[in-house]
Amino acid sequence: MSNADEINKSSGIAAIHAALENGINHFNTADFYGAGRSEILIGEALKGYNRDKYFISLKFGILCGPDGSSYGLDVTPAHVKNYLTYSLKRLNLDYIDLYLPGRIDLGIPVEETIGAISELVKAGYVKHIGVSQVDAEVLRRAHATHPISLLESEYSLFNRSIEKDVLPTAQELGIGIVVFGAVAHGLLAGNWTAERIQKSKGGFIPLFFEENIEKNVALAKKLGEIAAKKQMTLSQLAFAWMLSKGENIIPLIGSLSPAHIQEALQSLDIRLTENDIKEIEEAIPENEIAGASFPNRKFRNGTAVI
Repeated sequence: MSNADEINKSSGIAAIHAALENGINHFNTADFYGAGRSEILIGEALKGYNRDKYFISLKFGILCGPDGSSYGLDVTPAHVKNYLTYSLKRLNLDYIDLYLPGRIDLGIPVEETIGAISELVKAGYVKHIGVSQVDAEVLRRAHATHPISLLESEYSLFNRSIEKDVLPTAQELGIGIVVFGAVAHGLLAGNWTAERIQKSKGGFIPLFFEENIEKNVALAKKLGEIAAKKQMTLSQLAFAWMLSKGENIIPLIGSLSPAHIQEALQSLDIRLTENDIKEIEEAIPENEIAGASFPNRKFRNGTAVI
């Protein structure tokens, strides 16, 4: 293991411990994050903690190559049990709190994949079932097969697409929403120097279409002015806006830094008025957002089609 690996491991464990100490007990991961390394790190960090003190949300199904790239999807019902078995070993756990496919395969009825996970619920290896990046119609079908506890979806000031159908449907069905990309994959974390913008253009930072970086950074800077006026960081403003959208929304904090976690937690104490929310959203008009912030890939029979 390299020095950098050791540092990342230590930072990751410290961040998890800091989260627990501050009342955060929901940890989101996937078996394809680092080809299992994320699960191993979480399992090590949680050693010694009472099992009922934390909640593990785990995705499966994205197929990865040795170079770290993803090349397909496997949510075949007969294979679900196999993926869970290896994850339980890596996490050193007897059950998973929330288990969900990383994507739904267009060639496999969602009812079949969710049905396979429901068998693991009956056997006691899974407590709750979730889904990720689905539309309202698929969410309803999945929920009719087995109650869906949480939907994982991208949502931010730079991608409000779920507000039209998905968010209202989840709220109607009593399904919580775990949000990733709340700070637009780093755009709303600030520190967008010319060097970082150039690195993003080269694919170093996977954010937005290359030709749109400057345009979106300009929008983010407008939001930064509002944050400064309200004496908070840009990311705190982004989290506070997210939390104002519904009690069933859980923003994910992606960080290896205890300090960043502390900063994000301060968003819980921010109360935005209707006028604040209007000002924030008018600063980032949807028709001025350039490009897509995250590739919402679709799969059919295991192969990416979009």
